[in-house]
Amino acid sequence: MKKRTLSLILATALVAGSLMGCGGSSAASTSAASSEPAAEPAVEAQAEAEPSSVLNIYCWNEEFKTRVKDHYPGYEEVDATHGKIGDVEVAWNITPNENNAYQNNLDETLLGMENAEQNDRIDMFLIEADYALKYIGTDYAMPIADLGITEEDLANQYGYTKDVVTDGNGALKGISWQGCPGVMIYNREAAKEVFGSDAPEDIQAKFADWDAFVASAAELKAAGYQAVSSVNDTFRVYSNNVTSPWVVDGKINIDANIDKWVDDSKALVDAGYAGTHDLWSDDWSKGFYPEGKVFAYFGPAWLIDFCMAADTEGSIANAGGWAATEGPQGFNWGGTWICAAAGTDNADLIADIMKALCCNEEIMIDIVKQDNDFVNNKPAMEAMAADTSYGDAVLGGQNALAMFCAGADKIVMDQITTYDQGCNEEFQKAMRDYFEGKLDKDAAIAAFYKAVVEKYPELTY
Repeated sequence: MKKRTLSLILATALVAGSLMGCGGSSAASTSAASSEPAAEPAVEAQAEAEPSSVLNIYCWNEEFKTRVKDHYPGYEEVDATHGKIGDVEVAWNITPNENNAYQNNLDETLLGMENAEQNDRIDMFLIEADYALKYIGTDYAMPIADLGITEEDLANQYGYTKDVVTDGNGALKGISWQGCPGVMIYNREAAKEVFGSDAPEDIQAKFADWDAFVASAAELKAAGYQAVSSVNDTFRVYSNNVTSPWVVDGKINIDANIDKWVDDSKALVDAGYAGTHDLWSDDWSKGFYPEGKVFAYFGPAWLIDFCMAADTEGSIANAGGWAATEGPQGFNWGGTWICAAAGTDNADLIADIMKALCCNEEIMIDIVKQDNDFVNNKPAMEAMAADTSYGDAVLGGQNALAMFCAGADKIVMDQITTYDQGCNEEFQKAMRDYFEGKLDKDAAIAAFYKAVVEKYPELTY
C-alpha cells in the first residue's frame, strides 16, 4: 500500500458502529472529511530521547490492560486507570468503541503529537484488523525493528498476524499476542435432541459444507430451533474466504463469495432458518440462553469466553453447554495489535512488554491457561492442544485448541484494504433490507454503493 499521511486516511474514516461489542474487535464505519494532508509526526530519534516518567497506552477496553496486569513481570496496579512499572507510571486511556469514540480520540491525539508535552504523548496504541492499514500505512506507527525486535523473536508467530500490520514498504508496524481463528459453536443439548449426538465429529459431518448446513438447518427448524441467530453470524466466514478485495483500482468490488453469502442468507431467512438481527443486539444474544432456541454461533476464542454470558446464571455458557466444531469453512475474526507510537520516549519498555506478551512462550502458555485466549505462538498452542488436562468450561471441558490451531495455519489476510470497515458494515446494513423484503437485491446493492461512496468519495462503482 502506498504510504499516506494519517490525516488523509483519517479523513476517510471517522464514523462508527461496533462489530465486537463484548471486548474484542470493533468494525467502525467511516465517513469522508478533508483530504488535505497534515504534517508528518515530529519524531525524535529514539537514542536522543530521555525516557519519560509516564507510559501512555491507548485502547478501547480492559483486555490488554488485564493481560499486562496479570502477565507482565513487575507491573503494579495503582487504580482503575493507572499502574506502575518500576519508576514509570502507566496511564491507561480507555475509550469504548461505540460511535467510533476510540478511533476519534486516538486520531485527534496522534494528530496533536507534535505539540504535546512529553508526558502526554501516546507511547502505545492498539488497533484491529478491520482498520489496521489506516494506521500502519503512516509514520505514526513505528517499525517493530526500530524497537530492537527481530525476525527471530517473531519466528513462532502465525504468518497472517504479521501480514495484517505490514506496510507497503514491507515494514512490520505492530505485534499481537493473540490469534483469532474461528469455529462453529453449537448447543450441546440441541445437538443431542435433534441429531442424537453432541460429539464434535458427528456435528461436523452434519455441517461439513454449506449444502450440509442448509439440510441440517431444516432438521433444526422442524425441532423448533434456528440454525444461527442471524445471517450476520455467517458473514465473517464468507468474507474471510474471498479471492478479491473490497476495492480494486479505486472501484468498489463485491467478491463472488460475498455475493454467495447474500444468496445463501436470503434462502436461510426465507426458510426461517435464521434471523436478521444485528450482532450484539438483544435479539441476537437471546440464543445465549436455552429458551432462545439457537443452535450455533460462529466465532473465535474471545467470543466463547468473553461474549456468551458465561458469568450469567441460566446461560448455556454458564452451564458448560456449548461445544465447538470446524463448521463449513475456516475463518478469522478480529484480533488486537500493539503499536509503538512514533516519538515515544519509552521505546525500551515498550519493546520489553511486546517481547514478554507476544514472544515469550512460557508467558503465552500462562495466558492460555488463565484467560482461555488463543495466543500468537505456534509451539505454545500446539502444546496446549495436546494437553489433556486443559479444557474450556464454557465448552463443557472440551479442548478445542487443535481446531483453532488448524484454522490459524490456513488463515490468509492478503485481501484487506483501508476500506474494509466501512464496506463490511454498510454491506450488511443494506442487505438486511433485502433479506427482510424491503428492497430487492439490485436496490439493496445500489444502496450499499451509495453509502460507501458517501463515506469514501474517492471511490467509484
